[in-house]
Amino acid sequence: MIHRRYSLSFFPAPLQELSGRRRPAGDATRQLTYEGCARTFGAGYMDPKLNRLLHFYRSIGIREIFVPPDLADALGPGSVRKNSPGRPETLGALQQEWAGCTRCNLSENRHLLVFGEGNETADLMFVGEGPGRDEDRLGRPFVGLAGELLTKIIRAMDLLREEIYITNVVKCRPPRNRTPFPEEIETCNPCLRSQIRIIRPKIICALGLAAAQTLLQSAAPISILRGRFHSMGEIRVMPTYHPAYLLRNPSKKKDVWDDMKQIMGALDLMKKTSPRSSA
Repeated sequence: MIHRRYSLSFFPAPLQELSGRRRPAGDATRQLTYEGCARTFGAGYMDPKLNRLLHFYRSIGIREIFVPPDLADALGPGSVRKNSPGRPETLGALQQEWAGCTRCNLSENRHLLVFGEGNETADLMFVGEGPGRDEDRLGRPFVGLAGELLTKIIRAMDLLREEIYITNVVKCRPPRNRTPFPEEIETCNPCLRSQIRIIRPKIICALGLAAAQTLLQSAAPISILRGRFHSMGEIRVMPTYHPAYLLRNPSKKKDVWDDMKQIMGALDLMKKTSPRSSA
């Protein structure tokens, strides 16, 4: 059986309850296994909630879960093993690691994986939902009609696409451009988190509901999340409407431009740009 690995960020509540601690910021470095916990606690002495949780994950093929070191210590040394060293330190290395990915079903019908593009040291990063038809065909993010609108917004901010970084929550096109399923987002999330770790942007603009909820680990609607900055560690996240939504609802362009002006102010771009409306 292939061992599938999932970040603790996707299963936060039950494991946090078991340890009585909040999940610390930063990358998880150890892996929790059902067999390891069983050896540590004994067949009849493992915490019932932990037993049920890990048994369920194992039953659906999830054999390892990345967990923070302090939680691993709370559960006992026999329940974890060290994570393999050597994570990618450049976008090129990360892209090579994910090239030809078959980790989820989205890979079955894709033409090209859409990794992302732009400045590896960008202060501003745009994260969308997933590739569309044109992106799937060309292997580049935001190149269709929604991409044209995003490019106009970026230019209105007195920036170029080459100065920022653009990617998506999932790297393969969902069938018929549907919203990615939670398990698809979970599978791609390590790639997105690694992109963020390597680029270290000051601000991330989350385009649409899927991107905003994924980055902020929130279930709130985009209408509630947008319009203000949220914290993701040291990074500030500005959720806003997706350009594809603006094509269907042009009256919301003003809201997006208001969000962009907040980003411009935070990046000290306002003095470079005379007031104007977005596309």
